[in-house]
Amino acid sequence: MNREWSELNKTMQAQIKKKDTWEAGIDTLCDLRNRLMETLLSFKKELAREEFDAIPFINADGYHSKTIAYSIWHIFRIEDIVAHTLIGENRQVFFAGNYQERIHSPIITTGNELVKEQIADFSRQLNLEELYSYIFEVKDSTEKIIRRLSCEELKRKISEERKECLKSLNVVSDDENAAWLIDYWCGKDIRGLIQMPFSRHWIMHIEASLRIRNRIKIEK
Repeated sequence: MNREWSELNKTMQAQIKKKDTWEAGIDTLCDLRNRLMETLLSFKKELAREEFDAIPFINADGYHSKTIAYSIWHIFRIEDIVAHTLIGENRQVFFAGNYQERIHSPIITTGNELVKEQIADFSRQLNLEELYSYIFEVKDSTEKIIRRLSCEELKRKISEERKECLKSLNVVSDDENAAWLIDYWCGKDIRGLIQMPFSRHWIMHIEASLRIRNRIKIEK
């Protein structure tokens, strides 16, 4: 793991556990996310459109077995779902902004159900400009939701009502590679969700995307 990102993530996790430092922890989280977003923006500047769809590790196990376009979609669909449906209890950016049509996505899910060539086919269909518009909007809206939380709310568990609402939206596939996500998210408190979808999840997929990027450049 990138040392700088790892240290920020570790600091943030320690800070949000204590009442007198949790606000500083949210500042650290936003700093980490801004640095990670710089890497996503660098892809947009450096890579040709078709390179976002490349899948050089198609038969590997791990996050690097995807495409960069898929990874970006996946990070932010999960964040949108968790931030808005489960924490903010409001409408997802994806639906409010008509992003399925704008991005030209054939799915509304997290994409966990897609494998190998399905991931590459999915990636080729996406409007990259609109995908980047989506991720900027999701990032900003998530951070507004998080900053409105009190320290006490970080201990709040996801209610059964919210869980049922999530199921009704059909944004998580019932495929075995995806269905587990609902119980996973709803088994955490708000602090636990901040520590995974909003931070560590970004790191894991962006580091995998860097590995994909590096292989693409070697093979050119």
